[in-house]
Amino acid sequence: MSRTGCILRFCLYSFHSSTRNLRISSNQLLGRSYSITPITLSRSTLTKENGRKVVTSSGNYLFNLQFNVFRKGYASYPDHTAVPLPALSPTMEMGTIISWEKKEGDKLNEGDLLAEIETDKATMGFETPEEGYLARILIPGGTKDVAIGKLVCIIVPNAEDIPAFKDYKEEGGAKPTTSTSSPLSPPSPPSPPSPPPKPSAKPAQGSTAPTTAHTSVPPSEGRVFASPFARALAAERGIDLTTIGKGSGMFGSIKAADLDGAQVTPARTVSPVSVAGVSASYADVSISNIRNVIAKRLVQSKQTIPHYYLTSEIEMDTVLQLREQFNKQLSKDNVKLSVNDFVIKAAAVACMRVPEANSSWMDTVIRQYNSVDVSVAVSTDRGLITPIVFGAERKGLVEISAAVKELAGKARAGKLQPHEFQGGTFSVSNLGMYGIHHFSAIINPPQACILALGGTTQKVVIADNVKGYKSITVMYATLSCDHRVVDGAVGAQWLSHFKSFLSNPAAILL
Repeated sequence: MSRTGCILRFCLYSFHSSTRNLRISSNQLLGRSYSITPITLSRSTLTKENGRKVVTSSGNYLFNLQFNVFRKGYASYPDHTAVPLPALSPTMEMGTIISWEKKEGDKLNEGDLLAEIETDKATMGFETPEEGYLARILIPGGTKDVAIGKLVCIIVPNAEDIPAFKDYKEEGGAKPTTSTSSPLSPPSPPSPPSPPPKPSAKPAQGSTAPTTAHTSVPPSEGRVFASPFARALAAERGIDLTTIGKGSGMFGSIKAADLDGAQVTPARTVSPVSVAGVSASYADVSISNIRNVIAKRLVQSKQTIPHYYLTSEIEMDTVLQLREQFNKQLSKDNVKLSVNDFVIKAAAVACMRVPEANSSWMDTVIRQYNSVDVSVAVSTDRGLITPIVFGAERKGLVEISAAVKELAGKARAGKLQPHEFQGGTFSVSNLGMYGIHHFSAIINPPQACILALGGTTQKVVIADNVKGYKSITVMYATLSCDHRVVDGAVGAQWLSHFKSFLSNPAAILL
């Protein structure tokens, strides 16, 4: 065993001395960390001090077993469970406790909703880790930026133990100190006294001390030389420095002492000037965890991913006619397809034709995915979130429609689970319902492409008929590509397949 000490966690440890044996079972070790520090002593004893078991053995070592209790309480508290803030998503670093669903003193059953926590992705429910009673809430509801691992509450197995935690604080009970003094603990060596500061050397009388040479420059006419403090003081008192004349400082500069007794200059009347924005009222809006993460990821995307954009005009008359026909047939089942359902299906099939668009840049390799998991951008009150339609290339239009409606509802209610919005291989963002005809979207890393869709609009084109023209419905689609993964020609191929699938939607139904 090393003389520098070691840490034992969840193990069986036996210590043998010349007079007695100490055996600690795995049940006693459960949930504790033990710091073992060896020190040579000359007698054999077994004592118990301040919740620490101290064993000494003649000619051997002293082992201080210091408990960092999670499952069981410390010596000064009954048995309890200290519950830390968990990581509810892989990228979560901090969380906001929106509200507590239980009050102090409430009975808790395993699986009960304990609190609502806003992560960097969504608002999620935090379930009770075990049965018992909620003895103490350490972090009140509404607290923002709570670090992962910080204790949020205390759970006890027995209701009669609740009053013992009325004044419980994390600093006092959550982290046992390892510097508790003991009669058997050797005193730490005193730190050496710091040497006294050396006195500054003064030149001897009669000797010439080296000085920095100053070049005498007469002050410029019309310019007032003054110390920064004197200028600030004069401005505060309303004193015109030009009326003071020569000051007592170097080269006649004005010092603060020169302002005593100076005459206050009456303020000049200035006509009000209207400056745009100076008097505008405003309100500061706090940044949610979701908004903060969105901001960081968007900046990361634009700074690290070489974007380029491809736009195509797609005729939508056939899709609109087929959608109307399907909706009539599905009306009895209360199913209504949207244009976005056709878009998701066409995008997924196009990704199977051009797998480069369904890939990710992984620094050392380009990872191509075998299935197309389409991230659909959904706007919520808390910010943008992208729930995922998994395996969209294998799903029918009705399945896609049902999945999108369910995910969008959960997203707006803040009830998405991590697996429903983490990942994705391709993204679709549609702003057509807001009257937007064309826009370019920012890639969602580590994906390589995102498709931006505008609304449909009427357009007159030349036609081989009596009138010589006809009116068609078109939609503009813009594909944002990561040039590290998708070359320009490859992106154009994907957009060509996507356009053909929407122009002839029967191809994606086969």
